[in-house]
Amino acid sequence: MIELIKNTNIDFMGMKKYAFIFSGIMSVIGLIAIVQIALGNANLGVDFAGGTAVQIKFSKSVPLHDVRLALEAGGLRDFDLQDLPTENKVLIRVKKQEEKLGGFSEKIVQTLSQKFADKNPLIDSTTEIGPKVGSKLRQDAMWAVIISTFGILVYIAWRFQFRFGIGATVATFHDVLAVVAIFYILGREFNLIVLSALLTIAGYSLTDTVVVFDRIRENIKRYIKEPIEVVVNKSINEVLSRTIVTSLTVFLVSLAIFFFGGEVLHDFSLAMLIGVVIGTYSSIFMASPVVVLLRKKVPVVKSKKK
Repeated sequence: MIELIKNTNIDFMGMKKYAFIFSGIMSVIGLIAIVQIALGNANLGVDFAGGTAVQIKFSKSVPLHDVRLALEAGGLRDFDLQDLPTENKVLIRVKKQEEKLGGFSEKIVQTLSQKFADKNPLIDSTTEIGPKVGSKLRQDAMWAVIISTFGILVYIAWRFQFRFGIGATVATFHDVLAVVAIFYILGREFNLIVLSALLTIAGYSLTDTVVVFDRIRENIKRYIKEPIEVVVNKSINEVLSRTIVTSLTVFLVSLAIFFFGGEVLHDFSLAMLIGVVIGTYSSIFMASPVVVLLRKKVPVVKSKKK
């Protein structure tokens, strides 16, 4: 109902060559990053790299931020925290540890006891996350992305036409690779939370792409004698305001989570912020141009006589 932009006439298809160059570079970096993740050479989280998980129980509730500061002051690095406020527990997951499990857990308790002596921190449980488990999780993560993308191809091919399915699949793969590439360049950690963000981005990108594809399909029937580039440009311009409003809404929500959602959701919200921008871009400059390339001209459809 809100139109931020009205009556635009932007030649999006005229910019597809530059878009393909930019997207190609980002996709190559993303593929390199995925290879490094598969080999275990990237900045991997505890879930993928292996490590130690220690659950600490307090007699009273403790702010998660204070626990993080106390552990950092005690010299602990490369760890994740998860709050269990209803049970006054904190789960601490640390990357590969050379020390023995028992000694390491005691070291954490000693560090926290210096800061929270009145809250009596005690070891509730300890778990060793081995490299085999991390390797299995990496493989499962990759299969999750591949299977979900294949499902998108099948759905779009059934909902529209096969060439639309290819366009949506290319755009989805591009979005995932682009976000992975940016995280890799920034040196951010890859963990299960980031994986969940990637799958969320894939779903968002599909939704945005379907909006554009719906209008293209309608206009193909309406302007049967127009070249495909003209039809696609007109369709994108018609839904441009709706696309911007939708993307801006999701972006603002992700921005709020980024600043106020706590450190546990920081990577998720950052991936979403990047993914919303990339997903909107790909719906216009990746999915739609692929449809154009697969069908240069729209054939004339003869109307049936009653």
